Amino acid sequence: MKTDPDVAVIGAGQAGLSGAYYLHKAGLAPGTDFVVLDGGPNPGGAWQFRWPSLTLMTVNGISDLPGMRFSETLDEGTAEVRASEAVPRYYAEYERRFGLAVERPVRVRVVCDRTDDGRLNVETSAGTLSVRGLINATGTWERPFIPFYPGADTFTGWQLHTRDYQTAAEFAGKHTIVVGGGISAVQLIDEVSRVTTTTWVTRSEPVFRDEPFTAEIGRRAVALVEDRVRRGLPPGSVVSVTGIPVTPEVRDAQRRGVLDRRPMFERIESDGVRYADGTFERADIIFWCTGFRSSLDHLAPLSLRGPGGGITMTGQLATRVAQDPRIHLIGYGPSASTIGANRAGRAAVRELLEAIRR
Repeated sequence: MKTDPDVAVIGAGQAGLSGAYYLHKAGLAPGTDFVVLDGGPNPGGAWQFRWPSLTLMTVNGISDLPGMRFSETLDEGTAEVRASEAVPRYYAEYERRFGLAVERPVRVRVVCDRTDDGRLNVETSAGTLSVRGLINATGTWERPFIPFYPGADTFTGWQLHTRDYQTAAEFAGKHTIVVGGGISAVQLIDEVSRVTTTTWVTRSEPVFRDEPFTAEIGRRAVALVEDRVRRGLPPGSVVSVTGIPVTPEVRDAQRRGVLDRRPMFERIESDGVRYADGTFERADIIFWCTGFRSSLDHLAPLSLRGPGGGITMTGQLATRVAQDPRIHLIGYGPSASTIGANRAGRAAVRELLEAIRR
């Protein structure tokens, strides 16, 4: 691994591969002018860790990477293929076709400023690199979010996060409280409720979307998130403002009554939860489908976050860190969706190379 490339790309999921593609297209040589570092054991980003029942039929969309269609790595009749197999296969072929020379498994521990020459030190499990610019595409998979509720440490049952889920069989016969109002929560409660009793709780009333997801709906959602990061606020989720699509599986779950939502409980007790009205519900499992936060701890020495916890972003598609044009975040804020990551990769590379050349 070269120790003084011009650019380092951290992460080789959708966002990182998009950035690497456009760096290569701009004339930079993979492995020499830029390096791609990935902490995963294999190609596929976070997709390689997704639960086995998530198939190409049930997944909430997979976008093509620039320059190569996802369908090129699929055989006919593959709707029931696991996403954790199909997407990594696509990413692996993509890396091979464009010669992106991803270094893995390499964990980035910390990024620091070098005041003597204006470069950045990237300290990794494989040594330290010195770079002129950085594309950070670390996503969220490494930072599952579980909100704090009083009494959580007294619960004698099992608490797990979406990230830990493998199969509904683990829940058989155990009353489960599923927490969270997103698409993953709905998909997983549909599965788990087939082998045990469940209760669905959310902080706010879920919004179901009966109409088809259109480009205009997507643009409005991205615009809301982009406005937040340009003002230095934590980004929130693009998906959270688009609503939950009503698929045949969702309609079936609604008919079975498993999506009759209850308001959020107030505290956790040793064998269940207590609601604000004083009622108690016994539980064997609390299943936190409460999302993720951006994995940016390695950038902490650069002091990029503002008082509210967000990072002020600028640039054409809000990928450039306002206070440091050497750093672009792809997969953060409006580029967190797979479509957004592709568009952001092109803009981020153009702006980053302009800053480096200046």
